[in-house]
Amino acid sequence: MARYNTFVLSLVSLSLCGANPAADVRNVEIYSFKTHFRPQNYASRREWETHGTHLRAQILSAAGLLPAPRKSPLNPRIVRRFDYEDYSIEVVLLETLPGYFLGGNLYIPAGRKETHPAVLIPHGHWEKGRLENLPSYSVPALGVNLARQGYVAFAYDMAGFNDTRQTSHSFASPSLALWSFHPMGLQLWNSIRALDFLESLPYVDPHRMAATGASGGATQTILLTAVDDRIAVAAPVNMVSAYMQGGDPCEEAPNLRIGTSNVEIAALAAPRPMIVVSSTRDWTRHTPVEEFPSIRHIYSLYGKSEMVANVQIDAEHNYNEQSRQAVYRFFAEHLHPSAPEFDERPFTLPADQDLLAHATGNLPPSVPGFDQVVQAWRLAAEASIENSSTDQLRDALRNVLGVEYSRTVDGLAEGDRITLTRPGRKDRVSGLWRPGSGDPVILVNPEGAPAARASQLGRELLKSGRPVLMIDLFTANEIRRRQAEYDDYFLSYNRTEHAERVQDILTALSFVKANAKGTPELIGVGRAGLPALFAAAVAPVRTSVIADLNGFAGFDDDFLTQFYVPGIQRAGGLKAALKLAAASRVLLPASRVRVIPAERQP
Repeated sequence: MARYNTFVLSLVSLSLCGANPAADVRNVEIYSFKTHFRPQNYASRREWETHGTHLRAQILSAAGLLPAPRKSPLNPRIVRRFDYEDYSIEVVLLETLPGYFLGGNLYIPAGRKETHPAVLIPHGHWEKGRLENLPSYSVPALGVNLARQGYVAFAYDMAGFNDTRQTSHSFASPSLALWSFHPMGLQLWNSIRALDFLESLPYVDPHRMAATGASGGATQTILLTAVDDRIAVAAPVNMVSAYMQGGDPCEEAPNLRIGTSNVEIAALAAPRPMIVVSSTRDWTRHTPVEEFPSIRHIYSLYGKSEMVANVQIDAEHNYNEQSRQAVYRFFAEHLHPSAPEFDERPFTLPADQDLLAHATGNLPPSVPGFDQVVQAWRLAAEASIENSSTDQLRDALRNVLGVEYSRTVDGLAEGDRITLTRPGRKDRVSGLWRPGSGDPVILVNPEGAPAARASQLGRELLKSGRPVLMIDLFTANEIRRRQAEYDDYFLSYNRTEHAERVQDILTALSFVKANAKGTPELIGVGRAGLPALFAAAVAPVRTSVIADLNGFAGFDDDFLTQFYVPGIQRAGGLKAALKLAAASRVLLPASRVRVIPAERQP
């Protein structure tokens, strides 16, 4: 048996003796929102921050915000205002996308004679959303009492709630996912724009802004805090768990939690102050002994363990007065030391309909409908791609594919058969490897290495004496396929088969690059043409590629039926892949692209 390694041919760090390619971890470890995610131990701040940089890009990519779209004018409109002795409430509409409106309530301290800290309040999945006012959960109680303590608080809608109903709350579909348009991404964009609104107010201190929410609002809190450094203090309530990640359209998105969980997403707040509130009677009941120690360890890498706290409340799933009091104390300590007493007192509210911009509950006929909102999102996406650099395009495609070019690939050969794996990833790529001299070639046939070897092209390449690698592309087993079919959120935690095949080609490319001299030539025939093209597009090394596109023109229907990868159109699609595969690389000559023409399929 011959063993190969990317750096030293005689050394292999992961023994594959007896390994069965069918035991590929991607067909064994299949994740869902109810998987128990075990915390990873990060030994150094550098190791964590490297991972954190990757996670932030993964979140933004999953949300459809990478590259970032241009921020159009918010055109804030104050619909009405209610003044009380020590606070005021304004009903606000913001235009977060051209023609798309976000509703909310702004709670303001009386007087406004100085700049105030501000708190963003995304709500959870209670029936009345930002208007819910129950003993177990009350957004108005939180807003009023924060205003009394000297904060400006903005409570805003989830998609599909109250004033924000140009889309439903569950509008996700495979075709929309090609453009990364789904409730999670739209809500994260609304959160970013809501923060822009708070920052624009002359009586808000932009350096003292916080976010807090419970349940789905806590999910939005940790996502926003992870990607927007303007959040100085965070308070997610009853959501950060290693046992349950979300399970709602606004908390899930393709690629969002591949290789991670809410525990790590919450830890991206480090070293900014954060309080994690948990409950004894929901999925956060383990937080004090499992999730919180893991988060505190991340803070310890910065020498800031004291900046993160956990309070466990003996109650059902909630954001009740006891939970709110814990948040008030933490905010006062880290955001507003001069805040007045924070014991809650009775308060007065207008009627629910008066707290809405559209008091009747019906949107005006002049408000654009769902199709127009989708179009606004697509136009913003296309503009951001059009204005992106080559590096930004490559990052965008690499993130939606969820792939990496590993600098280390281990290989175990027996005769001319070889099995490749990336250390620590436990994936398996089997194939045929024939060393030689000259420029190496990777031949990818959709039917696998045996079919590639039996083809006329394969026989000619083997006779040429060049180094030749032919691989078997990833194929999902029946268990994985059934879970993908029946789990609505499968792609939040697992990649599509097409994306996995791109990864296999990148793994093969890394192996060949290290174990043969010259410029690799990558040939993808038949249905292997598309993964070969996209692998060449995101690879950071010089590569010549011949890709059989089989009439693939890059329309949405093409991707839905032939190469389904959520977010692929948002990242530039076929046009970006062709541009990248042909573009000059830093310190490297241009790659060569030749597309084998074919009649467009019906």
